[in-house]
Amino acid sequence: MTNRAAVAARRVALAKPVTPQVLDTLARRHGRFEGCEDAVQEAVLAATLQWPVEGVPDNPRGWLVTVASRRLVDQVRSDHARRERESTTAAEVPPGDVPDTDDTLLLLFLCCHPSLTAASQVALTLRAVGGLTTAEIARAFLVPEPTMAARISRAKQRIRAAGSGFRLPEAQPEREERLRVVLHVLYLIFNEGYTATSGNGLHRADLATEAIRLARLVHTQLPDDPEVTGLLALMLLTHARRDARTTETGDLVPLADQDRTKWDRRLIEEGTTLAKTSLAGPALGPYQLQAAIAATHADATTADETNWAQVHALYLILERIAPNPMVTLNRAIALAEKSGPEAGLALLSTLDDDTRMAGHHRLLSARAHLLEKTGDSTAAYEHYRLAAKATASIAEQRHLEARAAKLKR
Repeated sequence: MTNRAAVAARRVALAKPVTPQVLDTLARRHGRFEGCEDAVQEAVLAATLQWPVEGVPDNPRGWLVTVASRRLVDQVRSDHARRERESTTAAEVPPGDVPDTDDTLLLLFLCCHPSLTAASQVALTLRAVGGLTTAEIARAFLVPEPTMAARISRAKQRIRAAGSGFRLPEAQPEREERLRVVLHVLYLIFNEGYTATSGNGLHRADLATEAIRLARLVHTQLPDDPEVTGLLALMLLTHARRDARTTETGDLVPLADQDRTKWDRRLIEEGTTLAKTSLAGPALGPYQLQAAIAATHADATTADETNWAQVHALYLILERIAPNPMVTLNRAIALAEKSGPEAGLALLSTLDDDTRMAGHHRLLSARAHLLEKTGDSTAAYEHYRLAAKATASIAEQRHLEARAAKLKR
């Protein structure tokens, strides 16, 4: 890539951070979220095509507002007219009333409306706030583009039917509850990026990076919220391990076997500082505790130096304030490291009657790992094989099958 092209590519990236402000401007002016969101996406697409060729305008945000406004008018008139204006919009004089305020949090609240399903909240957040195209979101979640387009369309229709406008909930309890939903959606996006639930690759760095970017924006607006700080810390500390999680051929490397010199120390230092700050709050929340657990792992130079007693204690607190079978599963692994594999297996057995975990590959693989530690190779082999069949992730399948094959040698 030439220097000129590289500069153009970096400047085109300016379109993504200002997308919320552009969408907010149009929605306040025209009051049509569904149409405005489509128009903004088309304006961002036009920018990616025109700016590298024609140059980046002096006021990128104003340019996007002008183009998006034209697109919105064109939607009402005709698709043909919209196409004809694409070549002339760059010369338009930017409007003078483009706000400098960042309305990302407000848009997140709207996209995470409680009337939407979690899948729709994630999709709409990535499109309206993250600036991803429908095709990009569809590829990220391995569904056909028409399916994702229909999901996003239904989400926008539900928001319109609910009569939601561009304003924060007035009641503090409702605002707090909506913020919890926003954080959960960002957590889901990050998790899908960190460990993809299906497909060939173990992770989707673009999704994880986008979740971190959005979490940073929320933290900028709510720097004193302990859970917001905790979530950002958790993402940074977890993402710091990304380069050590796979081999050059894409095979999964468990935490205990990772080359910790490949961990990103800059992210670890930032994440650790944020985790400590979050714990200074008046109450403990699930993201603060998970960040503390991640910081404990990051603090260990080797796997053997991990303070498993502290990890187990943190999981025990997390299990009490936010009961979840995955938390119990992780506590069982920590307990096994602290008190032996038999203790871990006994705790795992409490999940056998939980319908949410029936046949789940993580429960099967955790049990296989602990059975292997007890020396029961036959049972461990069977559970590794079952776990490999239960996951849709190709990388995890290969890893689990390799563990099983090793026991058969």
